[in-house]
Amino acid sequence: MTVHPFIEAEKRAGHSVKRACELLKVSRTAFYARRAAKPGPRAVRDAELAEQIADVHTRSRGTYGAPRVHAVLKRAGAGCGRRRVARLMRAAGLQGRHRRRRHLTTIPDPRAALRPDLVVRDFQPDPAGLDARWCGDITYIATEEGWLYLATVIDIASRRVVGWATADHLRTDLVADALTAACRKRRPTRPVIFHSDRGCQYTSRQFAVLADQLGVRLSVGRTGQCWDNALAESFFETVKRELLDTTSSPSRAAARTAIFDFIEGWYNLHRLHSSLGYRSPAEYETALAA
Repeated sequence: MTVHPFIEAEKRAGHSVKRACELLKVSRTAFYARRAAKPGPRAVRDAELAEQIADVHTRSRGTYGAPRVHAVLKRAGAGCGRRRVARLMRAAGLQGRHRRRRHLTTIPDPRAALRPDLVVRDFQPDPAGLDARWCGDITYIATEEGWLYLATVIDIASRRVVGWATADHLRTDLVADALTAACRKRRPTRPVIFHSDRGCQYTSRQFAVLADQLGVRLSVGRTGQCWDNALAESFFETVKRELLDTTSSPSRAAARTAIFDFIEGWYNLHRLHSSLGYRSPAEYETALAA
């Protein structure tokens, strides 16, 4: 550990540099030489990296922590380790947004028909499984006009949000609109599994009839088991952490615009996923199609 900062502090306080150097057994010549020296190569590189890190963090909307910032820099050809990135982020006061616990909103219907769990907590990306397994859920968003509800459909293979819908109610129409949007957008050529929790919207007859018309097989997890629909839960944690915790919505229309921008302009196209090898859903799907 260098003692030069202590001598510098003594100097700023108006105390004798000579006396401080004598007590700490440091040459005054060495102290003044170090004080006047130019930054070394490592310090210069740290300054360059700090600028790049700040730029990546800003472009991520302030959401990326050290692992994703490091992944972006690595892809850009910057030769640095993750620990170095973490150290420079700490020094700059930069950090990613962390997960928080989500309140449960599932309302099961005790009279609903039993359906199998066709996913069994297997949410691993599958290069051969695009439009084979989807999952979805509902979350709520506070606005000054009242609650806005968001229903999603996510392709398990690529993490892409392939369908979504919003409404000011929790009727089955909300999840039906999201599933219909996904089928219209993706036009799956084979039967696709849609996995959800046991919320009454997903276990309703209306939703079952729609799924049958669209050629979708329904799968459900157990009541109260968030891990049975972990991917959908994780997406909502990301939305709340990276979007809703940083903005407030004066109206449902404003919230819907913000959600559209987040999903279609950021999450699907640019946000890096560690499970996809630090690629975005769009990049991952493009690589599979190449």
